[in-house]
Amino acid sequence: METTKTEIGIKKENRKAVVEMLKQILADEHVLYIKTRNAHWNIEGIDFHSKHVFLEEQYNKLETVIDEVAERIRMLGFYAPGTMKQFLETSQLNEEGPEQNNTKGFFSILLEDHDTIIKFIRKNISENAEERNDDGTADFIIALMQKHEQMAWMMRATLKTF
Repeated sequence: METTKTEIGIKKENRKAVVEMLKQILADEHVLYIKTRNAHWNIEGIDFHSKHVFLEEQYNKLETVIDEVAERIRMLGFYAPGTMKQFLETSQLNEEGPEQNNTKGFFSILLEDHDTIIKFIRKNISENAEERNDDGTADFIIALMQKHEQMAWMMRATLKTF
């Protein structure tokens, strides 16, 4: 739903299409945030402390991303979804946890989710810039993709020891 008339040089139908893509990202970010919190709370093993701290850093980054995505939706003149029901209905991620509450179990699942988000964003970059005349959102999601690439790299590097 559009909030107010927003005249920013992008046609309403293009803004609406961009917002639908951003809603997908917002839903995925929320599910990943909850799964990262779960890992932070429940991880076990000899590396507990370092991974507990690492996961806290990760979910804090995701919390910032969530706010930025919701605000981008508002900048484009639409309301951001805000319920878990909406997020679960929209997200391409699932809520499944690991078989074991250790680094390998949690990081494998979280890494897969980061990779899913990275692929989705990469697929939408040129569509937003070229087809929808929204270079601002294209730049915005490129920065999001880079954040996820960094988080995924750190998890991938950690998993190399298993």
